[in-house]
Amino acid sequence: MKQTHIKDLYKLIFKSYDTPSLKEHIKKIMELDAFLPYSSTFFCITNTQNLTFEYISKNYTACLGLDAQELKVHGMRYFWNRIHPDDIDAWLSALNSLMEFTLSEVSVHKRKDTNYTWNFRIKNANDVYVNIIQNTTPLDFDSDGKPIIGLAHYTVLDPHIKMDITASAKILNANNEYETHYFNNFSQKLLTEDVSNRERDVIRLLVLNHTSKQISKRLSISPHTVDTHRRNILKKFNVSSTGELIGMLKVNQHWL
Repeated sequence: MKQTHIKDLYKLIFKSYDTPSLKEHIKKIMELDAFLPYSSTFFCITNTQNLTFEYISKNYTACLGLDAQELKVHGMRYFWNRIHPDDIDAWLSALNSLMEFTLSEVSVHKRKDTNYTWNFRIKNANDVYVNIIQNTTPLDFDSDGKPIIGLAHYTVLDPHIKMDITASAKILNANNEYETHYFNNFSQKLLTEDVSNRERDVIRLLVLNHTSKQISKRLSISPHTVDTHRRNILKKFNVSSTGELIGMLKVNQHWL
């Protein structure tokens, strides 16, 4: 997948309408970073609207052998260029699904208490693809409650470990304990090559309990087109009702 296409998809997922202040967040993170020991983890402040890393911790170079200044200058495009090509589609699907879940299932006042985790492989300075587990907590939001500034922690694992690409969202409960509210595995696909990208979009929204009218609005297509997609999907999965399809997919979320 070309970087320009990744950029378009990424910006569509994180499309926002204003930029909050970063000053205080960066100041606090820099103060903390100075006292932290070297380890196999690093962290950054990410700006998904500007496609930049506003701060990169000292462990970035220790973990990957890469130049933090180069990442700072070239931003997310440089980072994307180092992701394993085989992981790009699943990684983008994971980000999109997490955002869909947040906007449709998490109330605005609870979004600050939500934590997201996903993984992928990235090429280090020795041209070896190592496993990265990324854990991101939103720091700031746009006027529509969409997270655009995040504190991202990256854990680097041995490249020989075989990992499916998964994504999860956890929300703090009344006891200040994280509970998992969303999990999906994007490496194991129930959706076959016969299922089009648009049908995949419809299926994921159906699993989130969207009506045809809501799907129509979300995907900017007519309700008639949505109903046509739904009939074709039932035929391809050899099921007789949308309820049966959704039940099957919810039981087997790791296949989505």
